[in-house]
Amino acid sequence: MSAAEGPLVVGVDTSTQSTKALVVDVYTGRVVASGQAAHTVTSGAGRESDPRQWWDALCEALQQCGEAAHEAAAISIGGQQHGLVTLDARGEPVRPALLWNDVRSAPQARSLVEELGGPDAWAERTGSVPGASFTVTKWAWLAEHEPDAVRATKSVRLPHDYLTERLTGLGTTDRGDVSGTGWWASATESYDEETLAHVGLDPTLLPRVVRPGEVAGTVRDSHDLPFSKGTLVAPGTGDNAAAALGLGLRPGTPVLSLGTSGTVYAVSKRRPADPTGTVAGFADAHGDWLPLACTLNCTLAVDRVAALLGLDREAVEPGTSVTLLPYLDGERTPNLPHASGLLHGLRHDTTAGQVLQAAYDGAVHSLLGALDLVLDQDADRTAPLLLIGGGARGTAWQQTVRRLSGRPVQIPEAKELVALGAAAQAAGLLTGEDPAAVARRWNTTKGQVVDAVERDEEALARIAGVLSDASALLERGTDTPLSACSAY
Repeated sequence: MSAAEGPLVVGVDTSTQSTKALVVDVYTGRVVASGQAAHTVTSGAGRESDPRQWWDALCEALQQCGEAAHEAAAISIGGQQHGLVTLDARGEPVRPALLWNDVRSAPQARSLVEELGGPDAWAERTGSVPGASFTVTKWAWLAEHEPDAVRATKSVRLPHDYLTERLTGLGTTDRGDVSGTGWWASATESYDEETLAHVGLDPTLLPRVVRPGEVAGTVRDSHDLPFSKGTLVAPGTGDNAAAALGLGLRPGTPVLSLGTSGTVYAVSKRRPADPTGTVAGFADAHGDWLPLACTLNCTLAVDRVAALLGLDREAVEPGTSVTLLPYLDGERTPNLPHASGLLHGLRHDTTAGQVLQAAYDGAVHSLLGALDLVLDQDADRTAPLLLIGGGARGTAWQQTVRRLSGRPVQIPEAKELVALGAAAQAAGLLTGEDPAAVARRWNTTKGQVVDAVERDEEALARIAGVLSDASALLERGTDTPLSACSAY
């Protein structure tokens, strides 16, 4: 093991595609070891994964960390949000987990909003208007389509909860992750009995919500991981809340994350409640709030367009009037769960590189459209956007965000911010510090700042116009015959 100045902690990011583990020096924030292992996601109408793969991937990632992981004094799990994990009486999965980007529950989402008071009531009670990503809609879908699975379910967990429970033997979650379920009332910070009763979910099946800074448990005897018995386990949290910790965010600093999904968010002292449903009123992991807007289609969608065109992802060309809305998996922002990708404006002289640039523009447009709603009224609209996630180091992503936002862009040097945020949470157990303060001490936002350029208003207006004109087509999706739409 590399020499460390202080005790070691482990931060984990269990994401859609893989699980990553970092062993971090508490005093300096230096990553002394790391590991990563992949898991699989189904394709087609649904998006599902076997939770046992997450555990196997965690074991493999920690094995890659070697002796450093064995010496860690605490661990915390950051995980993909919203996923529905159903477990039987033995703690084994009843069926594969329904992931955040599984949009089959869109009809149930619409019904739940209508049946429980409409968008305003939902926003006031839970802080969010649930779409197909939210866990409560997935449970409603499961109850309708797989009642035998519901009857066999003896506990319900989120992805990070599942791994934390495998570590400790205790069913726990945290306010950051549970705020994305749709059955946690942000106004009272408790499970919402009316919602649970409406969807037929017994609250005794749900985990205890651990407070920020509280120890969730200790590593139990029976496990396959290189930890000593008694190693502390932090509450963990959802991936966006973990990244916010990893950046040490102060209120009002905007973040744009480019990953499988795209997100914009900022820490706020005010409890958010957006009845339009654009902004999710999430809690953060240390007592404040994390208003957030999310798109389903980001780096993977743009990479798919590049592959279809036979181009490298950086092979963009300027000067295009083409519009491409890359809604390959349906879309959450705007709320178009049945949409597919749409290309408009091709000419004889249109190049493949211009079509690829249009895909970048379409993905970024969706995120920037929600940015003003995410930020408090008194936030500085000229402050640099913190650009994170897998796409943040791509030149084409950086320049597109810069051109369409008109703001300076800062790219932190620190990688794996979800795992770093989880590590900061684990470190806080040992030092008694606020995890965000730990991350600021680690200087995780240090990185290049790219100056602002004039915002491309023409491109923004063109994309908005195509989106508006094509709304009926996008809302209908690809399964309804064209003649079934009265507009045509």
